[in-house]
Amino acid sequence: MIETLVWIALALGVIGVYLSWTAGRLDRLHTRMDAARAALDAQLVRRASVVLEVATSGVLDPASSLVLYEAAHAARQAEEDHREVAESELSQALRAVFADADQVEAVKAAPGGEEAAEELAAAVRRVPMARRFHNDAVRAARALRRHRKVRWFRLAGHAPFPLAFEMDDEPPADLADRPA
Repeated sequence: MIETLVWIALALGVIGVYLSWTAGRLDRLHTRMDAARAALDAQLVRRASVVLEVATSGVLDPASSLVLYEAAHAARQAEEDHREVAESELSQALRAVFADADQVEAVKAAPGGEEAAEELAAAVRRVPMARRFHNDAVRAARALRRHRKVRWFRLAGHAPFPLAFEMDDEPPADLADRPA
């Protein structure tokens, strides 16, 4: 009888340690996802800031400046529910304005334009990378949260189900190929 109780207690202890380890792993994934989201937000804000700087510099034609300014301003002011759409529209505006290599050269030719073009190129290259890191973290957390043991024992607590950040983040070809 005592031997059976010892084995049951040992089995419950092993199960408890396993569930605790799984909960810790899920917590680390949520932390990684939050850090990746913060990095993505920082890159999106940086990209919008650089685009605003280029749009207001006066080196682009007025129509292009207005298109970039409105898209960047909308991306910075967008509420969380509409952020993906606003950021996608900024990506589309960047591709439309910088579809012609002459626009990139016009920015480079202006005083201080070389640095602005490099900063813009770096910003548009970093956004897809940050989004990929965030979505990878979301994918890993979702995979673990779908396991029965996580659902049955409610190991995720009250954390909301992780959502990926889906947007059009393809950079303009002439900016993406510029060296950092």
